[in-house]
Amino acid sequence: MHCPAADSFGPFDRIENAPLSEIWLSTGFETWHFDKYKGLNGHNPGWGMDYRYSTTLAITAGQFYNSDRRTSNYLGGSWHPVSAGPFRFGVFAGLFDGYPRMQSGGVFAALVPVISAEYGRIGANLIIIPTIQDRLYGGISLQLKLKIY
Repeated sequence: MHCPAADSFGPFDRIENAPLSEIWLSTGFETWHFDKYKGLNGHNPGWGMDYRYSTTLAITAGQFYNSDRRTSNYLGGSWHPVSAGPFRFGVFAGLFDGYPRMQSGGVFAALVPVISAEYGRIGANLIIIPTIQDRLYGGISLQLKLKIY
């Protein structure tokens, strides 16, 4: 039974999960760190690829030059169940490496909020990175993307 009240809440709409097959290529990141005086690298070039297999779910992998000036790799998935106009709200859950103060540069798991916007074949992700003590420096990262399939 369909319940319209569960599909919207104010300006927010639930995105119905339906099969999809899209491939997106993405850049690294431009990061604005919350702690501006640590000498962190805010220009994080790299590459990434998303395979969106449904309207709300994607598998993601990539590599970038991180805020500690080391190479990081990531692998995970994203879930975007809610939208408001052109914006989609969700989370990325995955594995990262390359941060010397997190697991001595080894692999660690992370869950971060993501806001995405897309227009035709172009898009952007805004990722909110939490500060984790003195091991991972928080900030807001912008990532650009291009749909190739």
